[in-house]
Amino acid sequence: MRLSKPPSGARSKLRAFFLCNLGRVLEAEELRHVSGNISEWARRVRELRTEEGYQILTHNDRSELKPGQYLLETAKPQPAFERAISKETRAFVLDRNGFTCQQCGAVAGEPHPYDPARKTRLHIGHVIDKSLGGTDDVGNLRALCSVCNEGAANLTHDRPSLLKLLVQIRRATASDQRAVLKWLRDKFPKD
Repeated sequence: MRLSKPPSGARSKLRAFFLCNLGRVLEAEELRHVSGNISEWARRVRELRTEEGYQILTHNDRSELKPGQYLLETAKPQPAFERAISKETRAFVLDRNGFTCQQCGAVAGEPHPYDPARKTRLHIGHVIDKSLGGTDDVGNLRALCSVCNEGAANLTHDRPSLLKLLVQIRRATASDQRAVLKWLRDKFPKD
C-alpha cells in the first residue's frame, strides 16, 4: 500500500484546505497559516480562481462576506483563463506606468507604503477583469503592486466618499454605468 504524499506548495495546500472546507466561510488568518505563513498567500488564492477556475467568493462577490473572508461552494472548477501576457507586453506596461503602482503609487523596489518591511513588487493587472470580458490588450493593462493586485488594498486604502463615487459613476459612459448597475444587482440580489 502506497501512502499519498501531502501537498507541498502553498497553492496545493490552500486548494486542499478549500476542498476540505466546502461551504464554510474561511478567514484570511486561517488561509495564511495553511499556506505556511508565506507573504503572498492571497496571490495563491487568486491563482486558484484565475488559473484553476475555482469559484472562491469574497466580499466583492457576496455582500454577506466581510473583507478577509473566503468561501468555496463547489469543488468543480469552471474553465480558467490561460496566461497570455508576453514578457514584451509586461515590460511595455511597466515602462509606460513608470514602474509605479497605478492604484496606490508605490514604486518598484522601494519599501511599500502600507508594509514598509517588504519591498514593492509590481504585477500586471487588468483594468477590466478577464472574467468581465476584459482583454490582454495593453490598453486594458496596468502596473499594480502585489498589495493592490491581491486585493489587500481593500483593507488598507481609504475608501472613496459617496460623493466622489457618484461623481465617477456620472462621468462614466452609459455602458459602464449599466455595468455598475448590473454588478450592484448581482452583489445585492435580495435588495
